[in-house]
Amino acid sequence: MVTIAFEYRQLPTAEDLPDSDETPVDNELQNDIPNMLLNLLRSIWSDRQDWFFGVDMCYYYEANIEEPKKSKAIVPDGFLAIGVPRLKDEGGRLSYVLWQEQVKPILVLEVISKEYNGEYEEKLRQYQKLGILYYVVYNSLSGRRGRYKGHESLEVYKLIDGKYELLPSVALLSESSKVVWMPEIGLGIGCERRIWGNWEREWLYWYDRDNVRYPSAEERAEQERQQKEKLANYLRSMGINPDEI
Repeated sequence: MVTIAFEYRQLPTAEDLPDSDETPVDNELQNDIPNMLLNLLRSIWSDRQDWFFGVDMCYYYEANIEEPKKSKAIVPDGFLAIGVPRLKDEGGRLSYVLWQEQVKPILVLEVISKEYNGEYEEKLRQYQKLGILYYVVYNSLSGRRGRYKGHESLEVYKLIDGKYELLPSVALLSESSKVVWMPEIGLGIGCERRIWGNWEREWLYWYDRDNVRYPSAEERAEQERQQKEKLANYLRSMGINPDEI
């Protein structure tokens, strides 16, 4: 956890600041992937109240007292902060304001868009300058000609001595499945080809320290159904009607 202390004075609050840069996403994955990671965290850390995962939310990192709306911000596709209240109030956060939260995000996620936005250059340098520990880039166009030819679908960079270094991944089952462990978070992040929302493709998931993937809500429901069916079949084999229990 990285914390920053600020003297409040007359700094603008979230209510004074725009809650969006009004730039629309240009593909479904920019919404679906971070929201899937958020929903998984709600299950994995259901007993914790010290984290926040923002999706397409303004992260304000430098205040402008004279003109609050000109305060400096960036809008990652997703970001994770640890050591902050899970919920602020009934209405939730309007944006993530560093001088109010006093905790930097520990991880930011960018999903490469149809119109390239400098995720491997400008944004990488910006997050590096901001001191974000982990920078995660997901690219469904990896391996193709041109700009993306030398990049993997999932790349995780860690801030080491002030500069981002690309972390090695652990291959799972096949070369298309890989995981990077992040000890400061206590989770790994990786990608596998699975079905989510009736859409079969490569998705991002969280993993435990043994590189075991945390299942989605759909998968947990299916596992429960199979367990109940197995128990029912066992009872029938014993001459017991499970519907009468």
